Amino acid sequence: MTIDVRKSLALAAGLFALAAAPAAATGPQVIASGLDNPRGLDFGFAGELYVAESGRGGSDCTLPNEACFGKTGAITKIDKRGHKKRVVGNLPSVASPSGGEATGPSDISFTLGGLLGYFTVGLGGHPDMRAEHPQTAGMGKLYRLLPTGHVAGVAGDPAAYEGANNPDADQPTAEVDSNPNSVDASGLHVTVADAGGNSLIRYGLRGPDTLGVIPFKMSPAPEIPDFPVPPGTPIPTQSVPTSIVRGPDGAYYVGQLTGFPFPTGGASVWRIVPGQAPTEYATGFTTINDLAFGKDGTLYVLQMTSATLIGPPTPGKLIRVPKRGARTELAPGTLTSPTGLAVDDKYAYVSNKGDQAGAGEILRIPLR
Repeated sequence: MTIDVRKSLALAAGLFALAAAPAAATGPQVIASGLDNPRGLDFGFAGELYVAESGRGGSDCTLPNEACFGKTGAITKIDKRGHKKRVVGNLPSVASPSGGEATGPSDISFTLGGLLGYFTVGLGGHPDMRAEHPQTAGMGKLYRLLPTGHVAGVAGDPAAYEGANNPDADQPTAEVDSNPNSVDASGLHVTVADAGGNSLIRYGLRGPDTLGVIPFKMSPAPEIPDFPVPPGTPIPTQSVPTSIVRGPDGAYYVGQLTGFPFPTGGASVWRIVPGQAPTEYATGFTTINDLAFGKDGTLYVLQMTSATLIGPPTPGKLIRVPKRGARTELAPGTLTSPTGLAVDDKYAYVSNKGDQAGAGEILRIPLR
């Protein structure tokens, strides 16, 4: 079982500073709108903000579960004046008939200096899906983006890696499934978090290898009609790593959504040092969607919701996690299905309404 972003958002919904902010502006500001299912964010060479738009699907509704395919995904640049420019378009996208809850371009990350970018396109299914539905052949992959805005081909195929290796095979309820959801290109390697495969894949000169697998846990069964076991019975919960970022210490930090039953407070931030087993760095979160470190080394955690995905929708959360001291929620109650996060020295930038076509937006939130 996997929980891809499209399905999770369906359950949940049941910038670099554009200019010097006015002194009176103390709350969140919309700096870009009209986006199609906006997801991961990163800063480019000149400080512009780039966002992966998962698109709005299309008119080909022959996929399972009434999902619709189209080439409406994009990588969009937002400059210092707030102008949007689609740097890359015509990327694969699968969405509901309404265009929401899309799977498509899911994250973007630039190398040191911001000259070379990498972006992921999700899949949310078995790798064989691409052969069964040839229109999805470009999904489940890692792409390279040149400074000119041209896509320089496929840099990796996380879905194929999952199909050939199934890194989480020793975990309970694991199955072959792939949904590359996050990428970090800030170090010597390019690393991908496969939310479907429950694994972290590292790409280098020798090809891909498994950086780590976040272990599954046990969670109390929910109280829902016709569930096969009594409420409170411990059941396996998949890790579903949705985000990966290299920390100031050189280690990798991974945020997990967690799979069903999406326990409130059951998600963690994990720390991975290559060659060592993952360790829990911070606990007590819910449905983590993204992570970012501030320039002072402070960790920021983005939650898609405030509580379990089972039940009525709840607001997302942006939480400051200092090395010492209490955690702080920024802009409480203002986030709706947030899906991406980037941080500079003054602001956090959040992809908000990340499950909606045409209504997605980027919020700028003061850090102080």
